[in-house]
Amino acid sequence: MNRINNLLENKSNILTIFFTAGYPNLTDTIPVLEKLQAEGVDMIEIGIPFSDPVADGPVIQQSNLQAIENGMTVKLLFEQLQGMRKKITIPVVIMSSLNPTLQYGMEAFCEQCKQVGIDGLILPDLPIDVYQSEYKTMFDTYGIHNILLITPTTSASRIKTIDEQSTGFIYLVSSSSITGSKGQFSEEQLAYFKRMKSLELSTPMLIGFGISDNNTFNEVCQYSKGGIIGSAFVNALKEEGSLDQRISNFIQEIRPN
Repeated sequence: MNRINNLLENKSNILTIFFTAGYPNLTDTIPVLEKLQAEGVDMIEIGIPFSDPVADGPVIQQSNLQAIENGMTVKLLFEQLQGMRKKITIPVVIMSSLNPTLQYGMEAFCEQCKQVGIDGLILPDLPIDVYQSEYKTMFDTYGIHNILLITPTTSASRIKTIDEQSTGFIYLVSSSSITGSKGQFSEEQLAYFKRMKSLELSTPMLIGFGISDNNTFNEVCQYSKGGIIGSAFVNALKEEGSLDQRISNFIQEIRPN
């Protein structure tokens, strides 16, 4: 069974953390993975840096630019992830704009994901009809989940299609704006979460965008299987102290022991 499915079937209040590969330093990818797992994070999302990212706010955009300047590439990321599964047992997914995966070659990309132990891909700008017609068989062959996104503007018919085509989980985007820490959710967002929960989709949902502290994390867990935190964590990586201490401090704030 795919590690994502196993997690979703056996746990609630799932904490997923996003970080940009090669940030803050080029060689930090594996140390960040290992420390997040040690701190009890349930799933990790690695972002491939891209100069023109989709939906990323200023914090993640800046981390992308810094990682690129550091020398991070798709090829180097896969080299860094060799042997990852000797230590990392929790699910790991990659998030990327479509362009870097196409430049690398989609089948070669999926093959490398399988080889290093990646469980799923999030490609926000891959149209679902293109995925179905050109890549679904390929993803299935390599055992890679394609994680699809739902936003507040997604139509009812499209939600139905996404639910039918999804494996793993659905990434429920909390707002139509770019990523970034907001501090609290609006009444409109909470109504949206409640509406989505009431649909009782067959695919579990994780909520992302705007989760930055214990309160917002606990709030999204009332409406879904858990939350995905990106910008707030990437921001924390810039703070003073050792990398391990920065990560530990952040996770303890989100989900205290």
